[in-house]
Amino acid sequence: MLKRTRTQILQFTSIGVLNAAVDLVVLNILLLIWPTKNNLLLLLFNTISYLACLWNSYYWNSRFTFRNQKQSSTTEKGMFFAQGLVALVISNLVFLAGLSILRSLTFVNLPAYVDNNIAKGLAMFLSSASSFLFMKYIVFKRKK
Repeated sequence: MLKRTRTQILQFTSIGVLNAAVDLVVLNILLLIWPTKNNLLLLLFNTISYLACLWNSYYWNSRFTFRNQKQSSTTEKGMFFAQGLVALVISNLVFLAGLSILRSLTFVNLPAYVDNNIAKGLAMFLSSASSFLFMKYIVFKRKK
């Protein structure tokens, strides 16, 4: 059991690196096309990039990390996307909080794209950790 969990964490982390790349590339393309400091637009951009990441995550994690546990049922897919929405809320809250904190630091004046990417990194880390726990213990829970 412990060995399987370690293997799953390694696989999940590897896929997470790919997810992070998808998430960051989509966010930064949107910011390149429409540069903004508007929190509503940034929230929309974060949501779009996260949804692209969510699709990528389901595709790879269901085929590798949790392939022995998946059932490919409508319920399982619904639960996956429900956990994704919870993780999206976590991501958006952390993203906005991170931006707020970074913007309030008067002794550090970073360009907006640096603030955005630092806040995005924090959001990705916390939402990924919650996603792993949701997927392991709820979505792809092994039937006994």
